[in-house]
Amino acid sequence: REKEFAGQLGLSRNSLREAIRALSLIRVLDVRHGDGTYVASLRPETLLESLSFAAEVAQDEAIAEQFEVRRLLEPAATALAATRISDEQLAELVSCIDRMERADTPEDLVRDDIDFHDTIVAAAGNQTLASLCRGLSSRTARVRVWRVAVEEGAVEWTHSQHRAIYRALVERDSTLALAAATVHVADVERWLRRWRGATP
Repeated sequence: REKEFAGQLGLSRNSLREAIRALSLIRVLDVRHGDGTYVASLRPETLLESLSFAAEVAQDEAIAEQFEVRRLLEPAATALAATRISDEQLAELVSCIDRMERADTPEDLVRDDIDFHDTIVAAAGNQTLASLCRGLSSRTARVRVWRVAVEEGAVEWTHSQHRAIYRALVERDSTLALAAATVHVADVERWLRRWRGATP
C-alpha cells in the first residue's frame, strides 16, 4: 500500500514517511501502529495552532539566538563532564540512547534527548552551568521536535551523534566530547537557520 500511495503522489517512500510524520506531529493524521493511518482532525483551531508554531519559529530571532548560546555552553559542559562523569551516569546515558532509538514519536525522542543532555550537564558538576544549559534545552525543545518530524534523515543522524558523544565520554576524552557536542548542537542550529531562510 505504501509503495502504491507513494507512486500515486510521485514521492519516494522515505519522503512519504516524512510527510506522514509531519502531518502526525501537527495532529492532522493519527498513526496507529498495527492498525493504520487515519485523518485525525481538520478542525481550524487544530490546524491554526500548528501553523502558528511554524510561523513563530520562522519569525522569532530569539529562538536562533538561544541555539547559538546553547552551542557555546553545552559543548563546554560536555567536555567538563568527560573528566567527571560517573559509571552510573554513563549507564543512564545508555538507557537514554536505548529509549531514543525505540521512540515512536518525535515528542518521545526529544523528551529522551532532553534527559540525555540533562544527565551530561549534571555530570559536569557545575550547577550554574547545568541550570543555564537546562533552560536553553527546554526553550528549544519544540524546534527539535519539529526538525525530527520534517527533516528526512534527522532521526538517524541524531542517534549517530548521540552515540559519538557517549563514546567520547566513555573514553574520558574532553577534546573529543567538546567536538562531538559542538557538531550535534550546531547541526540543529544550522537546520533552523536554513529552514527560517527558506520560509517567507
